[in-house]
Amino acid sequence: MKAFIFLKRLRVAVSLVFLVLVFFLFIDFTNSFSSAIVNGILFFQFVPSLIKFINITGIIVSGYIFVLILTLLFGRVYCSTFCPLGAFQDVLSFFSKKIGKKKMFRYSKPQHFLRYSILIASIFLLVFGSILFVNLLDPYSLFGKFISDLVRPVFYGVNNLLAFVLEQLEIYTLYPVKLKGYNWISFGFSIFMLILVIRLTLKKGRLYCNTVCPVGTFFGLISRASVFKIVLDETTCTSCGICGSQCKAECINTQDKTVDFSRCIGCFNCLTVCPGNGVLFKRSWFSKHPELEKKELNQGNDRRMFLISSASFLIGSLSVAGNLSGQTLAKGKKEVVKKYAVTPPGSLNADHFHKNCTACHLCVSACPTHVLQPSLTEYGWDGLFQPTMDYNASFCNYECKICCDICPTGAIMSLAIEHKKRTQLGKAIFIKENCIVYTDETACGACSEHCPTKAVNMVFYKSKLTIPEVTDKICIGCGACEYACPTTPLSIYVEGNPVHLLSEKPREIKSVKPVSPAVDFPF
Repeated sequence: MKAFIFLKRLRVAVSLVFLVLVFFLFIDFTNSFSSAIVNGILFFQFVPSLIKFINITGIIVSGYIFVLILTLLFGRVYCSTFCPLGAFQDVLSFFSKKIGKKKMFRYSKPQHFLRYSILIASIFLLVFGSILFVNLLDPYSLFGKFISDLVRPVFYGVNNLLAFVLEQLEIYTLYPVKLKGYNWISFGFSIFMLILVIRLTLKKGRLYCNTVCPVGTFFGLISRASVFKIVLDETTCTSCGICGSQCKAECINTQDKTVDFSRCIGCFNCLTVCPGNGVLFKRSWFSKHPELEKKELNQGNDRRMFLISSASFLIGSLSVAGNLSGQTLAKGKKEVVKKYAVTPPGSLNADHFHKNCTACHLCVSACPTHVLQPSLTEYGWDGLFQPTMDYNASFCNYECKICCDICPTGAIMSLAIEHKKRTQLGKAIFIKENCIVYTDETACGACSEHCPTKAVNMVFYKSKLTIPEVTDKICIGCGACEYACPTTPLSIYVEGNPVHLLSEKPREIKSVKPVSPAVDFPF
């Protein structure tokens, strides 16, 4: 019993450490951790580690292998130890007990159709090149959305309030941070999923992990063959129900003295409460309970039924139009129509990014200029909430490559700063008919002033006016010109490159005063 108590306390300690570290990663606007530390913290997150291993083969990104080995040995310990969403649910349960709402669990029948349908749908869409279900339901990525969309704005507000108070005392330890841009659709999705997770946790324990989460269902399949399993000893178990009342997965049937180990999350609560040592954690050697054999017979029918609905869903998704209708324009002005959204630096190309980004929003939280924002229809519906470069919100800092260093999946690859400075995310397009120099004959030049490579240069227009000219060979698509442009519709915007290119080295451009035609041509 003492060994089991130590095992449980160790699990709780490790899960809290991971919860706090991952939480801090998503609210840290100072980027306190190096990329090596960030990658170390996220090493055990299964889906990001698996995707990154596919892109960058190597031991340093093989955390998913370690998790698989643990699952084959001890069952779904990932769900109770390394998963931040799982740890968050445990914290909810703990505090609900502290405020007097102690929940007594009881055995519930497994929701095979729902859990396997979601898993099959996720795999089915992945085979067809869509990562949509993973984006929406992967536990690490979902937890990231909770913190990035819901907690981070509050944290910024508290920081700014404290910074203001300290400033009055002439203490400048903190500084105010402005939250630029905000995706309310992503906020709505996050608040909906948070309410769902909280409700299921308080009512039914880890029901979310055993019905909705595809990662939990996947580990449940593997845990059927785990070497060590939790079982009820038929000789010493008295069917008192104490272990079942503490089982957050509601997978212990004390009447039949069976444990549905595919739903067991490895919290070890049952091992520490049994008064008669009737709950054992012992070697199974792949033996199957009769109950599990019946479950396996039903899986085939469940999968076949969902293949039909998945195909219908996929066809329906592909038929949805992703373009928004244009706005009414003033006479003579041209509408801005972007064919391709701009993906972050290091994403190589749009296809690579879409197939590997789980929309965890870590890069969104870490971006110092807040140019990275969750997408809606920019990538199509299968790329929902994947980060895009939103130049309405901000621009990409020329000297920054934080997103390249912290991406846990390899959707955004690491780049040397000099390479990043020449990575062409897109090309600036100038629309003369929208520019106030042309329409109002008013001096401007905001786009050129903000261009770090001087790809946008002001050239003589007429009289004392100059007008922008774009040299796309040295343009890197950072969006500074688009962000600075004051006109509606925009006079200059960035058209994304589906495949990132390498720009030419920027050249120093000397400012040349416009010369009057009368002086230039005296004859």
